[in-house]
Amino acid sequence: MCTRYITPDHAAIERAWEIGRRNQLQWSLELFPRAQGPFLRLLEGSVPELLVGQWGLIPTWSKTPRLTYSTNNCRSEEAAAKPTFKDAWRLGQRCIIPAVSFDEPCWETGKNVWWRFRRADGQPWGLAGLWNTWTDRATGEVVESYTMLTVNADTHPLMSRMHKPDPKRPPDQQDKRSVIAIEQADVEQWLTGNVGDAMPLIKAPKLDLIEARPV
Repeated sequence: MCTRYITPDHAAIERAWEIGRRNQLQWSLELFPRAQGPFLRLLEGSVPELLVGQWGLIPTWSKTPRLTYSTNNCRSEEAAAKPTFKDAWRLGQRCIIPAVSFDEPCWETGKNVWWRFRRADGQPWGLAGLWNTWTDRATGEVVESYTMLTVNADTHPLMSRMHKPDPKRPPDQQDKRSVIAIEQADVEQWLTGNVGDAMPLIKAPKLDLIEARPV
């Protein structure tokens, strides 16, 4: 599960996803859960909209935007059934989360050593996510939020090395997790397609796309 990543600045996002500057948005470049970060979604037309929202999805049915549990990551295999995420998944509220890099913990030494993952081609990552708009029924307050989707990476040559081993699971069934990278050619399919269109894109990044090393 990802709990820390670095975002591109506004100009870099505009260049990478070919969107025009429509408003002055601000966010911290280093993000942790519940921080405000940028994400791209498609509401109308064919050009993605850039928004800033909380990294940690707030479901529509929640009575408060301040949740007592973590929603910054969502296992893609559980998105259709988990109460927190199933409405966003059912409604096709998929988004792209721009990232210069993301960090994962490696425990091969017996201690937590953070690794940083960038793209080998120097471009920003477009990570797969879900978004939601929460509205306070009493005050009308609107809060945008998003979650980062993950996929099993037990067989991935690099991502399977990350995260602390689970002593309760056999070595080949650890449920190691990876973020999901949506390539530029697949952005439209991810944002506008139905569930059947989206499913083939849910996979860990190819090894040759990744440049990773200890922080």
